[in-house]
Amino acid sequence: MFESQHPLIAATLSFAFYYPFFMAFFWMIGGLYYRFHWENKTGRRPDNPPIMEHEPPVSLLVPCHNEGENVRDTIDFLLAQEYPDFEVIAINDGSTDNTGEVLNELCKKHNKLRVIHLAANQGKAMALNTAALMANAEYLLCVDGDALLDPHATRWIIRHFMQGHDVGAVTGNPRIRNRTTILGKIQVGEFSSIIGMIKRAQRIYGRIFTASGVIVAFRKTALHQIGYWNSDMITEDIDVSWRLQLANWQIRYEPNALCWILMPETFRGLWKQRIRWAQGGAEVMKRYSSHLFKFSSRAMWPIFYEYLLSVFWSFLMATILLIWVTEQFIVVPDAIFIHRIMPGWTGVLIVLTAMLQFIVSLIIDSRYEKNILKYYFWMIWYPMFYWMINTATMVAGAPRGFFKKQGQRAIWKSPDRGIR
Repeated sequence: MFESQHPLIAATLSFAFYYPFFMAFFWMIGGLYYRFHWENKTGRRPDNPPIMEHEPPVSLLVPCHNEGENVRDTIDFLLAQEYPDFEVIAINDGSTDNTGEVLNELCKKHNKLRVIHLAANQGKAMALNTAALMANAEYLLCVDGDALLDPHATRWIIRHFMQGHDVGAVTGNPRIRNRTTILGKIQVGEFSSIIGMIKRAQRIYGRIFTASGVIVAFRKTALHQIGYWNSDMITEDIDVSWRLQLANWQIRYEPNALCWILMPETFRGLWKQRIRWAQGGAEVMKRYSSHLFKFSSRAMWPIFYEYLLSVFWSFLMATILLIWVTEQFIVVPDAIFIHRIMPGWTGVLIVLTAMLQFIVSLIIDSRYEKNILKYYFWMIWYPMFYWMINTATMVAGAPRGFFKKQGQRAIWKSPDRGIR
């Protein structure tokens, strides 16, 4: 895809091409193995979870900030869980809209619902810490204030805790609700082929980079051991995932635990979201990379090196593009001169590989969502738009995480909820 006469530059450019090519097949192999080794074992559909001999109490936690438009539906879906013993705790974290009024109204109607009001915006981590300490159950299932949890999700998730005493968290399967624009349609495929498949592959080699904060359950004992959520991390879900696994707790992925979420459908909203993800990953690497030199943390090495390579690749791609643009205006040294950047046969090959990854992942996920294969057409735009966006946001966001001052409170900022 890229060409240069200098051997070192040529080798570096080869890495820029082969890294996504290799990772695509790595994720596909891991995702397929997970599907046939674990997902097919139950032989059940998401709406038919196995009945457990012991179904312990569960506390469903909903941190909210300015979710007046969405939280009613979220609470209704939580109260409709097909599970025998649960409570719902909603935390109104300093909302400036009518979130508090809506929650109070719902609380009067439903005995299973408790509401906590925080006077000022303290951040999602602090809201979760408050609810966790007031929860009656050992198992805490957390969803965002705009998410719709499938009625059978709780049972699918809790069974993992019953299977292993070292299971500290279980993350579910987020599905995109809003699909009005091309960005929304592409994200349907992204959550299957990129996020869902990566979680499957990472689960195969032992550790998951992050348990998605929009749908995740925790064992309170595990949270207590690590000190619950840190309030100064912009992505509290990545942070708590790493601390749990560094403490030798296991995190599992349950694709049958469906949760319908809202995502940005504008470039501005998408940019802010991906900047936050990039900054959060860098914050976690900065804080915990020293722990990875311990032999006891060796199970974390694969996702650590995978992250470092992805950061290196993003900065490399940005550098390549910068050099190529510079060449159009001034003469650059032959050592760094890039002769060609437009896709040749290698570019076609990597696009075909990406499309293969998309179709494999959509087929895997077709058991969880009907007619999902119709979004395959829109995925042809993913390499062009999302790779560029993710590269740019990594370059812009990662330095923020590395240079952020530790101890600074991470508070709520209302995200783009898409066009509905």
